[in-house]
Amino acid sequence: MEQPDQVSNDPQAPRLVAGVDSSTQSCKVVVVDAATGEVVRTGRAAHPDGTSVDPARWWDAYLEATKDGLLDGVQAIAVGGQQHGMVALDESGEVIRDALLWNDTRSAQAARDLTDELGGVSAWVDAVGMSPLPSFTITKVRWLAEHEPDNAARVADVVLPHDWLTGQILKQGNGFERWVTDRSDASGTCYFDSVGNAYRSDLQRMALGREFGVPHVVGPHEVAGRTEAGLVVGPGAGDNAGAALGLGLQRGDVVVSLGTSGAVFADAAEPVRDERGLIASFASASGAHLPLMATLNAARVLTAAAQLLGTDLAGLDRLALAAEAGAGGLTLLPYLDGERSPNLPDATGTLGGLTRTNATPENLARAAVEGMLANLVAGVDDLRHLGLPVERVVLIGGASASAAVRAVAPGLFGVPVVVPAPGEYVGLGAARQAAWVLSGADEPPDWSVADEATLDPPKGDAAQGGAEVLARYATLRDTLHRR
Repeated sequence: MEQPDQVSNDPQAPRLVAGVDSSTQSCKVVVVDAATGEVVRTGRAAHPDGTSVDPARWWDAYLEATKDGLLDGVQAIAVGGQQHGMVALDESGEVIRDALLWNDTRSAQAARDLTDELGGVSAWVDAVGMSPLPSFTITKVRWLAEHEPDNAARVADVVLPHDWLTGQILKQGNGFERWVTDRSDASGTCYFDSVGNAYRSDLQRMALGREFGVPHVVGPHEVAGRTEAGLVVGPGAGDNAGAALGLGLQRGDVVVSLGTSGAVFADAAEPVRDERGLIASFASASGAHLPLMATLNAARVLTAAAQLLGTDLAGLDRLALAAEAGAGGLTLLPYLDGERSPNLPDATGTLGGLTRTNATPENLARAAVEGMLANLVAGVDDLRHLGLPVERVVLIGGASASAAVRAVAPGLFGVPVVVPAPGEYVGLGAARQAAWVLSGADEPPDWSVADEATLDPPKGDAAQGGAEVLARYATLRDTLHRR
């Protein structure tokens, strides 16, 4: 599919750019006025469910999302995408097997083995700012080497989902020259040093037994390539880095994202070093750093609780809001799909404090909301302990629309919680990068972000309820860890 080159000759017409959010669940495309950030039009298409997928389905979704002239007049585009997924390619650039996504935990043993082989978590933090978790690409490469040696022998290159989709766009009209990526997504492989800005070939050999091809890392506002029709293609970014760019984060802002997965991150001038490996020192899409804690469990905890209670998400909200803070003593560890932070890939959900008195639908609904959020409060506290200022929490993702989440969050985070106006912030971040690349400027364009709500934390005696919830949560979590 040739990219459109129908650029308006009207000097008053806005310059248009596009941002793509190729997430676990769908492909979303926003077309934006490059000067103001105003969204002009959008497109969307679903991705298949599962933890492994044929990358061709991502391209199908992109074509569906951009049909009917969605990209007419667009001068630049960039892709934000789900991080860590392994797309293994042979010498001809063909996909060898279905891509293993970030939420595929079959590489849990490989993560443990790799951690030990380099000398433990601290050695990995020294090397690349993080330690191997089942989510990270390096563990999936090791799993491939151990479990599918014939496929491993065919590997010429390993790219990430956003790299692969960027490549498909560049291949339209023979614009493809080589696989490209950016620092933010490369830093999520666990074999790229974002401080030294270099791949670690020794860690590649540790994973596969030999080196393999990796995408060229493009600077945050450099041109990654052009299609034959002249569409400028930016380097793109990992999804959380894209969201940070789209939100225009300031010092003191910490994002809590409640999507399929949960994430806590901030745009930081300097890298962090977390000896425990819970906060990964990723790179940002701004050219700086993005310390981040991620969880496997977020919005789907609420979906599962609603299903268990025989209701929908609106019904779950009503039940949770009808319960007192603290859910009558019920505490949920929401490790429904295992967990990434803390690193417990084989864990399951645990409900603590259940009695005949508190066994009500209202309390269970409230415990689901409090448990999901408490899991992420730990990440905010970790950033604070590493020296990052936490002046407000910026709450995004599908579950941020929940009335119960909005009611509970300020009391648990203990700082003002800002909910931006609904928007596709990964796609907007990718579009902002595209506008930055197109402009040739040193800084990205200054786009305003409207806030839908600012929620202040309770004060005085009312604040004690949140502290009690977090204390019970920590006790139950620590009990599980000891086991």
